[in-house]
Amino acid sequence: MHEITLTIPHFSLRDTLLCGQCFRWEENPDGSFSGFAGAHYADIRQAGSQVLIASSQADAGFWHAYFDLDTDYEDAKRRLYRYRAMRGPIDRAGGIRLLRQDPWEALCSFIISQNNNIPRIKGIVGRLCEGFGSPVPGGFSFPAPERLAGCTADDLAPLRAGFRAKYILDAAKKVADGTIDPARIAHSSTGEGEAELMQILGVGVKVAQCALLYGFHKLDAFPVDVWMKKSLALYFPNGFPKQAKKIQGIAQQFLFHDIRTYQEERSG
Repeated sequence: MHEITLTIPHFSLRDTLLCGQCFRWEENPDGSFSGFAGAHYADIRQAGSQVLIASSQADAGFWHAYFDLDTDYEDAKRRLYRYRAMRGPIDRAGGIRLLRQDPWEALCSFIISQNNNIPRIKGIVGRLCEGFGSPVPGGFSFPAPERLAGCTADDLAPLRAGFRAKYILDAAKKVADGTIDPARIAHSSTGEGEAELMQILGVGVKVAQCALLYGFHKLDAFPVDVWMKKSLALYFPNGFPKQAKKIQGIAQQFLFHDIRTYQEERSG
C-alpha cells in the first residue's frame, strides 16, 4: 500500500462518501473508510484538512482528480450563498465534493439505484463486482461493459437486481458496441449527453442526469428524485435559479444531502 496525503480545506470525507453519489465505500468504526475508487482499493481517513490515503494506487494525481481538487468549491459556495435558501444547506452540508468517478461505473450504479435504497444498491454493486469483476488488491474491480455484454439475465440472477438486470445488460451491450460512447458524451453538452444515455433501456431523465453529474462531471446536471422534490418545494418552489445553472450540480448535492440527512434527524 502507498501512503498519500492530500490537503483539502473545508472538506467532509464522511459526507462526501455517504451522500449517495458512490456505492463502494464502507465506514469503519474509527471513522475511516475502506473501499474502491475505480479499480483502486484504499483506506482513507481525515484529520482536519489532511486526507490520509493508504492505497494500491501510488499516483497522487489520481486521488487529486478523484476528489476534484481542481474545482474551486469555495468560489461555488460563495456564489450559491447569495441565495438565502442555499445558506442552511451549505452551512450543514458544504463539505461535500463531487467525486470524479468512472463514467461506466457511475452509469451502471445509478441504473441499479432505481427504486432502491443505498444498502441494497451497495449489495447489488458488491455482488456485481465479485461475480464479474477482475481480482485486484483488496477485492474486485468494477466489471467492464464488455464483460457484461455477453451475459444473460440468468447470468445476473445471483445479483438479485430484479428488473434492473435487463437494464444493466442493455447498457453494457450499447456501451460495448459503441452505440453509447462515453468519450463522445464527455465532450457533448449535458442535453446531448442526456439524449444519448436515454437510448438505454430503463434510463430516464433522473438516471441520465445522475450519470452526467457523477460520471462525467457535468456541473449543470441536476438530478431530481423524491428527496430533491421535497427540497425544491421547501427552498425553491419556483425552481432553481437559472443564474446558477453552471454550478447547479454542486448545489444539488448540498440540497440532497441536507434534506435527506437533516429532515430525517428532525423527524426522528
